[in-house]
Amino acid sequence: MTSTSRQRVFLVDGARTPFLKARGEPGPFTPVDLAVQCGRPLLARQTFERDAFDLVILGCVNVIADEMNPARVAGLRLGLPERTVAFSVQINCGSGMQSIDTAYRYIRDGSHQMILAGGTEALSHAPLTLRQSAVQWFGRMNAAKGPLDQAKAMAGIRPEFFKPVVGLERGLTDPITTLSMGQTAEVLAHHFGIDRETADTYAMQSHHRLAAAQSEGRLKDELMPSFDRDGTVYDHDDGVRPDSDMEGLSKPKPVFEPPYGKVTAGNSSQITDGASWCILASEQAVEAHGLEPLAEIVDSEWAGLDPSIMGLGPVLSSTPIVQRHGLGVEDIDLWELNEAFAAQVLSCLAAWNDADFCREVLGLDGAFGRIDRDRLNVDGGAISLGHPVGTSGNRIVLHLANAMKDRGAKRGIATECIGGGLGGAMMLEVAR
Repeated sequence: MTSTSRQRVFLVDGARTPFLKARGEPGPFTPVDLAVQCGRPLLARQTFERDAFDLVILGCVNVIADEMNPARVAGLRLGLPERTVAFSVQINCGSGMQSIDTAYRYIRDGSHQMILAGGTEALSHAPLTLRQSAVQWFGRMNAAKGPLDQAKAMAGIRPEFFKPVVGLERGLTDPITTLSMGQTAEVLAHHFGIDRETADTYAMQSHHRLAAAQSEGRLKDELMPSFDRDGTVYDHDDGVRPDSDMEGLSKPKPVFEPPYGKVTAGNSSQITDGASWCILASEQAVEAHGLEPLAEIVDSEWAGLDPSIMGLGPVLSSTPIVQRHGLGVEDIDLWELNEAFAAQVLSCLAAWNDADFCREVLGLDGAFGRIDRDRLNVDGGAISLGHPVGTSGNRIVLHLANAMKDRGAKRGIATECIGGGLGGAMMLEVAR
């Protein structure tokens, strides 16, 4: 479609669960449970019926066996009509943003009017897997015929067969470079000269900002309490440490590159469970249902890069959007840059302010510019909040819209790095 025939797309509302830190055992909610917990109150406060949705799209990375196509399971549990099509998307850390982007493009091109787009993840439910050698042994046992064959197969048993591998650990290791996500952050810290103290300072600020947002009520419109089957209420993000200080952050040892690495448990995102939904609507749907949009989605971009430096994905995906609209860094009022690691966020800021990098990699005449820290992750981020990978991209778009409204901002960008060497970005403007 030509640009003149494209439909305007609005983010009209959204909600998320509290983000709950994983604590060594399965948490109270599965991925679909989480999506339902925040989806029910979100839909209950709308003025339109649930059959107004044309489609449900849900990002989820660690889908559990009992919830294949979690978008469909969640849609039905939320009471949407059986005829409402629902599908799930997976692009690692970008899954929650991918659901919004797919919805945005469907509505923009005129094929849909209103879509429920979300992300969900219960990392505490990530499966334990058997080693390949153990799988082969079980296969031989299953194929054995008669006592003699079974005895021969049994002789091949090894103790390590019964020591499971944490699936999440394997999932956070890039299969091409064999680097863990934390190691890719170490690569960037080395390249851009990010030291431990600077990374820890950033992490401390993330905790303080989220704590302030909680105490000042800035999350009330987006955060819906969750209730487990025992009646326990979860009403806040529980990974935040309001008293975080440099003394405490200096104690953890480097996780990925000991003893001299810069990335620690204290300045990395937390392993967390959580879900988020956004409601996207066309201008026609907004008028028909009398809706008041939070923001307009005006552009999006995806980028690919070397997986060993995947943390620079925000730089490669956000910059083209800014250029396309003839803008500069000073024209973006707010940034939500997912905090996978403090060193990764700081490396993105350093890259944007490096004239040689911007010329050689981004094709600019000079440095893109320095992003004011007062415009970046103003209410904290994944270091203090947590990073449920299938959800985070959705949350940062939703929170950007709410933060823009709260601060009277005109324009903002939500962006994230994505495991595997990708980046995603989305630009919002105040709805007019």
